[in-house]
Amino acid sequence: MTSSTFPDVIDQLLGIAPGDPLDRIRARRPQARAQAQRSHEALFDPAPPVFGQVSPAERHALAAFVALLHGETAGADALARLHLENLRRQPGGEALIQALRDEAARGAAQGPYGRYPAGPLSAEDRDGPAYAVSEARRATLGPRLAAALAHAHLLVHHPRDASPAALKALLDAGWSSTDIVILSQLVAFLSFQIRVVAGLRALAPHLGAAPQP
Repeated sequence: MTSSTFPDVIDQLLGIAPGDPLDRIRARRPQARAQAQRSHEALFDPAPPVFGQVSPAERHALAAFVALLHGETAGADALARLHLENLRRQPGGEALIQALRDEAARGAAQGPYGRYPAGPLSAEDRDGPAYAVSEARRATLGPRLAAALAHAHLLVHHPRDASPAALKALLDAGWSSTDIVILSQLVAFLSFQIRVVAGLRALAPHLGAAPQP
């Protein structure tokens, strides 16, 4: 299996250089490191043939929103900056940035919320605020992206409440079944990346490393 020709995004976000303590830590799991980078490339810079109809702007907008939803979680800030900057380079991206920031602030929560099917796990049921894009921002974001943000918020803060009705809302907004899979993969992968960056950032002081803030 050949190595990626793209710079490793996690190394970039943390300022990891070859031979650094964090570089040596990551080198202990070369396959995990390589696959994390390939997953990032497949989701945000896919090589032809590209499956689905999720545009680069939509991919970076959704990723930025997910990162912003994680608030002050270590690692989320760096990923939010990365995707907002990438979004800025996309056609129409500049107009979306403030709308995404505003909507992420509106959707801020301390989940996970939701209800399990009746049974022992019901003791962990927890109500929380529902989210939908504001009318003021709907025109800027458009129906497709508005539905995608609501879906992302559901997966981040209300994972127990995922339902056929939630998927139908995406279909009704113009997302295909393939697109919905891609959107869900994006949300899951961002949550993974945030935790990796947060974990490495927490390790750095104990290893004498000084990653980027």
